[in-house]
Amino acid sequence: MTTAAVFGTGSWGTAFSAVLADSGTSVRMWGRRAELVDQINAGSNEDYLPGIRLPERIRATTDPAEAAEGADIVVLAVPSQTLRHNLERWAHHLPRDAAVVSLMKGVELGTTKRMSEVIAEVGGVEAERIVVVSGPNLAGEIALKQPAASVVACTDHATAERVADACWSTYFRPYTNTDVVGCEIGGAVKNVVALAVGMAEGMGMGDNSKASLITRGLAETTRLGVALGGDPATFAGLAGVGDLVATCSSPLSRNRTFGVNLGRGMAVKEVEAVTKQTAEGVKSCDSILQLAREHDVYVPIIEQVAAVVHEGRTPQQVVESLLSRARKHELE
Repeated sequence: MTTAAVFGTGSWGTAFSAVLADSGTSVRMWGRRAELVDQINAGSNEDYLPGIRLPERIRATTDPAEAAEGADIVVLAVPSQTLRHNLERWAHHLPRDAAVVSLMKGVELGTTKRMSEVIAEVGGVEAERIVVVSGPNLAGEIALKQPAASVVACTDHATAERVADACWSTYFRPYTNTDVVGCEIGGAVKNVVALAVGMAEGMGMGDNSKASLITRGLAETTRLGVALGGDPATFAGLAGVGDLVATCSSPLSRNRTFGVNLGRGMAVKEVEAVTKQTAEGVKSCDSILQLAREHDVYVPIIEQVAAVVHEGRTPQQVVESLLSRARKHELE
């Protein structure tokens, strides 16, 4: 039987643990809080997935060494901006032949590194062992066993297939590819676009406005991903437009919901005060913008979202900026 260690007990880490367990994989989760670990061992995670009964193949511990021991697959499911700090404490526990899977969708502040790059640098993990899972991954729906599909990406196709086999269930269908860069950029940038779409929703704008933001957001995502070496085809698939549509359209999306509150006039600090879970786009929009500027990629939507989050501009002001800017870059 395949054994997986999952580091992180949030909603997506827990939902993916259930997917693995329902696929026949034995799962050991690591959690920071003893009370939450006890709750998972009792069969639920009421903090993040209330009302969901977890499979019996899932066990949890606060000891990272115990979680990682003998694991064939190690899954990292922590907020992206905490990965470096956490991995510095965990790296020596990771089995040297395990596939290391990233569920995180962000770009590191300060370094502009993708999560796979942080894993390689801090964890000393070879590229052929680093796997990215991305796609329309709304944790609440997957935890309810509603049908979904995702991409499992690794530069080594055999490793991608090994992880895909471990998470293929009756309700979760993985597809494999080798475009780690494209999958990571699609997963990170869609969170920022979802903030913009949420702001439009909060301001009372209609479907034309939201569809325009989603489509032009996809154009920005593709430009940036291709500039970094990603495959253009990736952005037309599950890890691109699939993830983007789900995150921008669903009320389950933390980033969209955060944007809705901004569009209704709340300040960033006010929204953060009432939000218990991480909206990755809020953390990553600055680093994604920096990454785009380093590669001379034009990303006006990302620029304006960053201006709202970090410069105090209002959603109304950024709408005016987007619509009135010069048309020197207006190829479809």
